Amino acid sequence: MSPPRKRSTGLFFVTEDDDESTRRMTISRLPLQEFHEIRLLLCGDSVVDWHRLSMRTEDDVRRLLRVNGFDPDDDDDIERVESLRNEAVRYISKSLGLRVDSVVATEVPATELPLIASGRGKHQRNACVLLKVMHIIYHLDARERRTLLPIADDLLFTQVERSVVGLFEELRDCNVPVVEFAWSRKAKSSLITKLLVKRETNAAQVFDRLRFRLIVDREADVVPTINLMLHRFLPFNYVVPGQTHNTLINLAQFEKRAQRARPVILAQHAPLHPANEFSGKGYQVLNFIADLPVRVDRLLAGTPAAQFAPPGSVVFVLTEFQVCDRKRSEANEQGERSHERYKHRQHQRVRERLLRGPKA
Repeated sequence: MSPPRKRSTGLFFVTEDDDESTRRMTISRLPLQEFHEIRLLLCGDSVVDWHRLSMRTEDDVRRLLRVNGFDPDDDDDIERVESLRNEAVRYISKSLGLRVDSVVATEVPATELPLIASGRGKHQRNACVLLKVMHIIYHLDARERRTLLPIADDLLFTQVERSVVGLFEELRDCNVPVVEFAWSRKAKSSLITKLLVKRETNAAQVFDRLRFRLIVDREADVVPTINLMLHRFLPFNYVVPGQTHNTLINLAQFEKRAQRARPVILAQHAPLHPANEFSGKGYQVLNFIADLPVRVDRLLAGTPAAQFAPPGSVVFVLTEFQVCDRKRSEANEQGERSHERYKHRQHQRVRERLLRGPKA
């Protein structure tokens, strides 16, 4: 079997391993790692609460690296992974007072940790702990990098839009049943409304400024399409915990069809985010927020700002995805479920909140 083809599209690394068999794979035949990734997305769980991975091959690890913004064939990128491991070992040892076995701390390549964390050996738990801390450090470093870069949000949003749109056009060309695909940015008036109806009147809490809406042909196409997104550009480990709204996929049925899956999480610490109170009764959709890693070293190459983005530099862009099938998308635009009625209910709540005064 030939290895997956690798290339880059826009600001993302792409693994073209989604052949016809992958696109048509049923839930019951999903590899365990893919099942758990999809379940995390549907539930809004945190990968930090997992106690194992379920990866089987080196290709699984290479896919994980690529969707997280690393090129597994680039020595500088692999050195960056090693640096993350070293920092994670120092944190675990000095801040937490925990011992990290030398095998996972220094002896094996850092790129082997996901397979060790997927196994049954004595180093499995250490590898899993180490990966969790590396995951957090990588995210924090990227956030810090963003504060140093002289680059506007608008430019980042534009580049992410181009990259994601390009990927979905390619999926359509591969006969993935995407019947509608749209993208937008939340208008300032909508941001004001959203903040006025939330208890947390802080712009940092508005996640969905950049949005993609995806409609597939049938209900049965939803999960395979999500799986392709996770394969192509969406890092499951950076799906924002607690921000999934899922009234589309029956989680119990999804799990029943994959009963052989070993659990990777002891308990669901955070329940599903409550349904949007302004949506009409019977409104069905899958909404989730993900932090997409963007290779800003490539974006700024050849510009004066390149000095702020050395090789391997990544920042994250929070992005909302809305997924639905054609039938339920059409039903969502009827009566009280329509977008017009949704906005009316929001505006009514804002009026009530702004005009509320002390009781006489």
